[in-house]
Parts: sequence; C-alpha cells; structure tokens
Amino acid sequence: MATSSEMEHGTKIKIGILTASDSCFEGKAEDKSSANLKILIEDKKIIPGKVVVQSCVPDDIEQIKEKLTIWSDALKLDLILTTGGTGFAPRDVTPEATKSILHKEAPGMTIAMIKASLDVTPLAMLSRLVCGTRGSTLIINLPGSKKGSQECLEFVTPAIPHAVDLLQGNKENVVTTHTHLQAETTPSAAPVSHTQHHHQGEHHHLGHQSSVDDTKVALRARESPFPLITVEEAVDMVLSEAPVLGVEKVFYKDALGRILAEDVYAKDPLPPFPASIKDGYAVVAADGAGDRIVLGDSTAGSVPKGEVIPGYCIRISTGAPIPKGADAVVQVEDTKLLKDADEGRTELEISLLQAPVIGQDIRPVGFDIKAGEKILAKGIRLGPSELGLAATVGVVKLMCHMFPVVGVLSTGNELVEPEAKLRPGHIRDSNRTTLLAALKEHGFPTVDLGVAKDRPESLLEHLKNALRRTDVIVTSGGVSMGEKDLLKQVLHVDLQAHMHFGRVFMKPGKPTTFATVTIDDTKKLFFGLPGNPVSAIVTCNLYVIPALNKMSGYPNPRRTVIKAKISSDIQLDSRPEYHRVVLSWREDDPVPWASSTGSQISSRLLSMCSANALLMLPPKTKEQKEMKTGDVAEAIVIGRL
Repeated sequence: MATSSEMEHGTKIKIGILTASDSCFEGKAEDKSSANLKILIEDKKIIPGKVVVQSCVPDDIEQIKEKLTIWSDALKLDLILTTGGTGFAPRDVTPEATKSILHKEAPGMTIAMIKASLDVTPLAMLSRLVCGTRGSTLIINLPGSKKGSQECLEFVTPAIPHAVDLLQGNKENVVTTHTHLQAETTPSAAPVSHTQHHHQGEHHHLGHQSSVDDTKVALRARESPFPLITVEEAVDMVLSEAPVLGVEKVFYKDALGRILAEDVYAKDPLPPFPASIKDGYAVVAADGAGDRIVLGDSTAGSVPKGEVIPGYCIRISTGAPIPKGADAVVQVEDTKLLKDADEGRTELEISLLQAPVIGQDIRPVGFDIKAGEKILAKGIRLGPSELGLAATVGVVKLMCHMFPVVGVLSTGNELVEPEAKLRPGHIRDSNRTTLLAALKEHGFPTVDLGVAKDRPESLLEHLKNALRRTDVIVTSGGVSMGEKDLLKQVLHVDLQAHMHFGRVFMKPGKPTTFATVTIDDTKKLFFGLPGNPVSAIVTCNLYVIPALNKMSGYPNPRRTVIKAKISSDIQLDSRPEYHRVVLSWREDDPVPWASSTGSQISSRLLSMCSANALLMLPPKTKEQKEMKTGDVAEAIVIGRL
C-alpha cells in the first residue's frame, strides 16, 4: 500500500516522545527506548517527521495526563509516542492516563500492534497498549523496551502519515492516498520485469493477493529454470549484493561483538600520574641502602600526603601515585622492619636491603597509553579486551556498524510448533529453532517470523511482514521442485525480486535460492534455504553468515577455512560435499583430524550434533572415488574448536 509517507509533505509531522518510567526518571536506568525511537524517525526516516520535544516522567497518572494534554492542546503536536508503563506492574498506568484524556480511541492500531507482536512472542498478550486522538493529535502507547517499542512503531508506521493527514485536514494527501489504494486493488496485467523494477524505481504492491496460480499442478515446471552454479560463484554473488549497513553510536556496554566504524583515541594518558609497579616503599634513590623512617602511606585511589626527603620513605601500594620527592620504589620483599608501634599497626622504621636506582618500579605518566594515542582501529571486532580498553580511556560511546535484523521463516503445511502434540501427517518445526540459535550465536538480532503455509497468499503475507520488519529474510523449505514449492514464484511474480541464483552444485543444499528485493531504495536480502534440516543449517553457514558479517562491517566476512586430516575413509559423491565433522588435535600433530559425525543424509540433523566443521570434499572422478585416512582436505570452521 502506498501511503502519504511516500509523498512530499509540505511540513514534517511534529512528534513528541514521552517516557513513563520511575527508574529512568530517577536516573537509575538508561532510557534507551526514546533515544532509539528518535533515531528511527530522524535518521532512518520511517516516518516523515521531526521530534520536537522529548520528556521523561515517573509512573504517575497525573503527570502523564498533564504532559499529554499540554503537548496536544498547547504545543499542537501531530503525533505523541509514549514508551513505558503498559504492563501489569502496579505503577504501570500509561494506558489509564492516556484513555482519560482521549477524545476518540483507535482500536485498530492497537490490534495491529498486538496481532503482529504475537507473531514475535506470546508475552505480547500482556501488553496494554492504547491508541487514539485528542483534537488533531494522534497518541500511540508503545512498550517500554527498546526492541518492543521499535517493533510496535514499525507495525503501525504505514498508517501514521495518512492518519495525521486525516486529523490535520490535508485533503490533497488524503485523496492521493485513497487513489493509490484503489489502484492497488486492481491486479496488473503482467508482473514488472526485473529491469523495469531496478532501473525505474517502481514501488512494490503491499496487498496480500498473490498473482501466483498454484492450481495447475500438471503444468508446473519439470525442470528448474535456474542454471547450476558453483559454491564459490554463489558466495561471491551473495557478498557482492550484501550492502554494508550504516553506523550508529553505541554505549560501550552494549557494543560487544560490533565492528568499530572509526578509530578510537585515548582522551587521557595511562597512568595519568607516576604510579608504583610494586607494593613497597617510595624512596629517594640517592640515599642508597640502609635505614629509613616511615612517614605514612600511599594507596591506590588516594593522593599521597607529604613529601619524601632523604632518610625517609612512604609505604606504597601497587598502582598508587608516587609521592612528591620520591624517584624509586623498593619492593617490600627487599626490606626489613626495624621498629613498629601500636602492636604492629604502625611502621616506624625499615631497612632497605638493596640500593635502588632512579625510576625503579615506577610507571611514568602515559607509560601504557599516551594521551591522543590510537587504541582501537576501525574494522576491529569489539571483544571483552577492546571494550575494556575503551572503558580505560573513558570512551563510552563507540561508532559502530549497525547489525542487520534477520527474520527466520519456516514454510510447510506439515509443520507444527515443537511444543504441540503431533497430528497425523505432521512434523515438528526444528529448522526455525536451529537457524535462530545459529544467528543468535553470532550476535545478530533476530525476528521469529513463524510458519507460512504452502499457499501463495500465506507466503506473500509472511514475506511482506518480514520485509517491513527485517533487513534479511531466511526461509527454509519451498524452494525445490514439488508442487507446493512456491517461494521462488512468489518472490519473482509478486515481489518482483531479482533472482540471483536458484541452484548450487553442492551436497547438501542444491536448491538454495538467493534473491534481493529493493523497497524505497533499501535493498533487502532473501535466502531460500532447503527444507531438510541439515541442508538448512549447512547453507546458512555457507551463505547467510558471511552476508551478515559483511553487512555488519566485517573487513573479511568469509568463514574461516583450515586444513584437516581425514580420520577414516570417506566415499565421494558426484557433487562437492560439505561433510559434517568434529575437529580434534592429536599429540605432536599440528594439523587437526576430522572425524565424521556418521550418516550424512540431509534429513538427519544428528549429523550436525557436536560438529564444529564442514569438510569440503571434492566430487568423485574416475581417478578418485574416495578420500583415504590421513588425506588432507579443507574444512570450514562452524563451531568452537
């Protein structure tokens, strides 16, 4: 559906974001939700608007009502988004406050958010969102979490510009939108060609009426129209199409696994003062060995009092500042106590057993890190040590590449949820669980898109929902040559996708499909993985993970490949095979040994259990029909070694 968001507005929608949260108001928690909503609106432009006011109030019904009333009546905002206070907690009162000041409710928007949220999590039924209007202002309650508020806003985004036009009396925009709606209910005579779509920038139709005819079973294709390409060609194609996403500022505690988009420099030197390397005594080196009177102490986190003069010393801890006058530290092991007081509570006099030298056991200012020194280079993956470095120099906001959001969809009339009781002719859906877990293991944010039936309308509805919510769509099933394998047709005919490949010369995973869909100048990636469980996870590792790596800013997005020795004879297949193995090391052998996980049939998910590599076996030839024990082959690392 084309909406007025796609038109040129004379003025941008004026938006206010109100956070209702005791903890955020008191400074005990960071308000990530409202900051993210502003980014979605002003940077990602999911709504043609500008955030003109933001505020945070406690979970107090009167304060919430007051803000909503002032923003609607006095500031005349077009749209108010609230975040927080919509759950079951005793102080969650945002819905009650909102209802009390509304002139009209908009239950359709609430239903849209709840319905779509239930596809993500069953806990969405606990959300008490309220939407409606006060005067010419649209007010929408969103959940308090960053993820939940973003998803719910995205669910209703298509309707917001048109709703604002109606409230503001923008008749021209309203008529234009209605005209587009009427036009889109009429099926086009022929699908738009790939050339027209990509070069003329036409918009996609967003209705759920498919143009794919699945009734003429006898006339279905008997041979695939897609040429058979090599794995290397397929990977190259995927990586050439995968775009590197934009960048964003990320709080250092949330940046684990991100790729740094700019160099990071130290704001301060480390240490910022001359510091002791040892526990001992700060002394004047020129005094040499011998007796010293103890003046006091210097511990980490404190500023030393007094000055060290000849014949005296100050007791010092590791990391503590060197007191004025001292130019060396003598470790406690090289001293002897001569005199104490208060039953050992106070040191009065010690003896240095060895003569110190100037600078002994002292770290000068900037010894570890100099002020202005580059400590992290762009392109690096931020792990625990890198984040610790950033924290050390006080850099708490890091410019990182965005992570792609990945949706996972299973297809098939035979699939039921894992917790469901099996019915005749049905199986439990394992692919979604496996694929979601694999993506999460790599740190990518995911959306569970559920199960689509093997019907064109069901597939189209799920895919359009996915295109709205994700950057990358991964499906399993529906890409082979069966009468119910309709995904490729829906992509080609209904979504006018660019079909890059639909067959790969490999085992398992021959019918793997890759396509791209461009919507509003944004490229979305589609991976149609085979339905067999092993084929799905193998092809996910071969194609999906590298693509996501590239989109996340990885300088080298490809999987790690190492050499391995085969631990037992393996018969070769007519196609290149990605054999599931466990890599392990034997004593005095630097090359790992690859042990097969057993039967490699593509439906047997047990062959992936414990596998940490895919052994890349060549196709058999007249000269070579098997790999012998001890032969060396390349292996793609897919798990912990």
